[in-house]
Amino acid sequence: MLESALAPEVRDAYLARLGVPPEPPSVAGLALLARRQVERVPYETLWIQGGERWGIDPAEAARRIAMESRGGYCYHLNGALGLLLAALGYSVHPHVGGVHGPDGPTDSERGNHLVLTVDGLPSDDNPGGVWYVDAGLGDALHSPLPLIAGRYDAPPFRLSLEEVEPSTSWHLTHDPTGGFAGMGWTAGIARRADFETQHRWLSTAPESGFVKVAMAERRDASGVDVVRGLVRSRIGSGASVADPVTRRTEWFELLADLFDLRFEGSDAGVRDRLWATVLEGHRRWEAEQG
Repeated sequence: MLESALAPEVRDAYLARLGVPPEPPSVAGLALLARRQVERVPYETLWIQGGERWGIDPAEAARRIAMESRGGYCYHLNGALGLLLAALGYSVHPHVGGVHGPDGPTDSERGNHLVLTVDGLPSDDNPGGVWYVDAGLGDALHSPLPLIAGRYDAPPFRLSLEEVEPSTSWHLTHDPTGGFAGMGWTAGIARRADFETQHRWLSTAPESGFVKVAMAERRDASGVDVVRGLVRSRIGSGASVADPVTRRTEWFELLADLFDLRFEGSDAGVRDRLWATVLEGHRRWEAEQG
């Protein structure tokens, strides 16, 4: 999945968007890069409703993030971050994961998530030096976690890591107030082909939640800002649910101000398709409410 290399100009633009200077690998540097990624690069599926058929090439995702101020979902966010980390000298590895609901993980969910680990960075709290890094879950991690079984505070959430099979597989349990129940992954090195089938389904199938509802999320140290359809909400500190934003200009201003999503590099017609699809979905939802 990380077979590509990051072009120097993309690396520099990516770091500029994150507001981080190029520095040698360190525990503090890894934490800063991961935090800035989730704070400044949104988890977003608006490209689906806008008719943009993105693939999962991490180099292309990194270019969009760096040059066009876009985001993406896990394959794009963790794929691009993995390339950036590798370009800075970090020992980073991609893994096949599966986000699941309350009934627990199933084989059908394998490959619906890309996971990163970084090794070679020991600290007092993590002498083994392996870190779980994940900018692709939307409302979960704000910083990397030591790859050590235990419970971890990630305000406003409480997360836990479990080693399911020694040196083979791990599981993250999300907070009950989070957007999903958990996610498991295997320790083997992933390849892009491991995710292609799931990506096609997630981004094109009428039954996919990503196809049904346009969304964007931005994580910070105390919570998550969310737009689902035309409704803005806040999880955690300052929790709230706002009235639907039903005026086109105001909705795109919200995306720009809250998520830095401006669509300046998108083809003509993307904003029109996006707005038409989201507005139609909202009206359909209103009709279903009676």
